[in-house]
Amino acid sequence: MQRWQRFWEGPGGGREVLVIAYPLILGQLSFTLQTFVDRLFLTWYSQEAVAGAVTSLFTVWVLISLFLGTGEYLTAFIAQYYGAGRAQRIGPAVWQGIYFSLAAGLLVAALAPLARPVFEAAGHDPRVMAYEIAYARVLMFGGFPIILMATLSTFFAGRGNTTVVLGVNVLATIVNVVLDWLWIFPRGSFAGWGVEGAAWATVLSQVAGCLVYMAIIFKPEYRRLYQTLAGWRFERDLFLRFIRYGLPSGLQYSLEILAFALFMMIVGRIGTPALAASGIAFNLNMIVFMPMLGLGIGVASLVARYLGADRPEVAERTVHSAFAMSLAYMLVCGAIYVGAAGLLLAPYAAGAAPGSFDEVAAIATVLLRFVALYSIFDMMNVVFAGGLKGAGDTLYPLALTVILSWLLLLGPAYLLCVRGDGSVYTAWWTATAYVIALGLLMRRHFRAGRWKALRVIEAHAPGLDAPLAEGEAVAP
Repeated sequence: MQRWQRFWEGPGGGREVLVIAYPLILGQLSFTLQTFVDRLFLTWYSQEAVAGAVTSLFTVWVLISLFLGTGEYLTAFIAQYYGAGRAQRIGPAVWQGIYFSLAAGLLVAALAPLARPVFEAAGHDPRVMAYEIAYARVLMFGGFPIILMATLSTFFAGRGNTTVVLGVNVLATIVNVVLDWLWIFPRGSFAGWGVEGAAWATVLSQVAGCLVYMAIIFKPEYRRLYQTLAGWRFERDLFLRFIRYGLPSGLQYSLEILAFALFMMIVGRIGTPALAASGIAFNLNMIVFMPMLGLGIGVASLVARYLGADRPEVAERTVHSAFAMSLAYMLVCGAIYVGAAGLLLAPYAAGAAPGSFDEVAAIATVLLRFVALYSIFDMMNVVFAGGLKGAGDTLYPLALTVILSWLLLLGPAYLLCVRGDGSVYTAWWTATAYVIALGLLMRRHFRAGRWKALRVIEAHAPGLDAPLAEGEAVAP
């Protein structure tokens, strides 16, 4: 009992990590639900529509995730300012994120005309290609609110007010689902917009989220405490420092998505059943894994806050507390992947013609055992990388991801399965080796402890801030 209390109580303990992280975890769940509903409605609309939307989203997300990951890194800046008691630097930091989001959104929109040649080069069925182009164009023209919503959320995540993030994500999900229903399908004289309706529903849901975030951020008490309005000026040094630390984080996210997209292309060369089974295994993996990205954001926020307060020992405890909880979670999920594979695959089999799903199910059952194994190390990567990023060590996770993705994942998978005669299981062994190595090396680098001396915020200088009056509390 005493051991449990030591783990659970106090700064950096399990309770604090869970309080900060659970709204972020549920927020990621709402995004997963949003994606599921999009695909479900488009499946009802037409098979070509859902195929085009899924392929298009994966392709566009490689680009948008670069800026999403960069914008979300503002969490570390806000948390370190908050931990250092420099509340009035938070508003200027948020504004640098707004300027970045605007520039990134304009760049993504400017690249929208490239959607047609990119998908034409893929050589897909003309009907699918038309949906791919339409979906991509809308998302790219609407890139600004998508990036901005992720960036504005850092004002709350960085200060530990994560329930607001959850509430806004739930609102965005509701808006998206309602607009999906209204805009995808034909109704009376309205012909329905199909995939374009789904894409616009996504964009408008992010607009709604941005408006709510901004209404809260510019409340009078936040304008006074955090300079959320007065800090609107562009600060070159702060902006460049944000890009310096944030861009590697966004690039890591983007390149990892690209690596797994290329991996799926390699698997597709093995055969259709192998590709279908791999897609199902990854989908079932994502249902469990995506919410845990919220835990990674929570870890980064707490580590940054305690480093800002010059308490690296508590920051380290935070990471170990998060990993202990995530390990227990993944062991339970792994047991389900292995022991209840038939139950997990039943919904996929229900909609298939009799006998047509048997081969796919047999392959997917084995692949879920790979998922059960590597998920433990995947969470190790998320938690320890979150700790490193909260400190400002964003180059190591980027370099490690790029090197290992080619050394252990894509290179061996190509040689063994495309140039050789390796099976789908051979390909998945390379993916498993990649994830295991990533988790172990990320943990090793964290334990070395060099991150404890890092800070992303500038050193305090007299006159830089307008300090709070003695005894004045900082609102969460």
